[in-house]
Amino acid sequence: MKGSRSAALRRARSAALIGLAVAASAGCSGGDDGTKGEAAELSARPPGAHSWTGRPCDLLTDAPPAEGFTLGSTTDSASPDAREDVGENGARPLYRRTGCLADLKGPDGAFWKLSATASVYEDSEPARHAYRVKEDLDRAHGRGPEKVHDTAYALPADDGGRPGRTLLLWNGDLVLTVSAYAPHGSTEREVRRNLERIIGNAAHCMENGLRDRSAPSLSPYISP
Repeated sequence: MKGSRSAALRRARSAALIGLAVAASAGCSGGDDGTKGEAAELSARPPGAHSWTGRPCDLLTDAPPAEGFTLGSTTDSASPDAREDVGENGARPLYRRTGCLADLKGPDGAFWKLSATASVYEDSEPARHAYRVKEDLDRAHGRGPEKVHDTAYALPADDGGRPGRTLLLWNGDLVLTVSAYAPHGSTEREVRRNLERIIGNAAHCMENGLRDRSAPSLSPYISP
């Protein structure tokens, strides 16, 4: 009995992660496959080069955050100044950060929160290193991670008692963090599916909108 229950839980968890990967490739117009809704898995997205923008919230307006949800007030949090990261072997790679804070209105009129932050590095390797450092820290602190694929993972989040979900993604020279939070009084079990759809669609919109299509595709690094 216990074994069958454990197997069922594993299947449910696997299905949830697959759903997140599918959702992350859906949503915004202008994607490589030209589809909307449920599309190819996020892992099929080739690595690319990305550009900084001072109006990141505009990237989230082409498609609804999830079915039945609408995007409310938004605030750009973009800084054009280059920042210095702590890289490997004493290197100091530069990156620029851009992000959006947004209110979401759910199907029942309740308000949710969305946060998306993109760090665009000067090269792909420093971005890969920054992503791996963050992944290692989350693992060391027992926060997961729940792998979506080799260059993306998800983990639970919390904002003053509001259940949430965070997705971290590395693609080429981009490290992207997307978080969403449900209304107060919600339970993680009730809202997880919608949280996964919201962060997945937002991640796709941000990565797709920042992608520099005039630049050649980058060769993927082999995961250590």
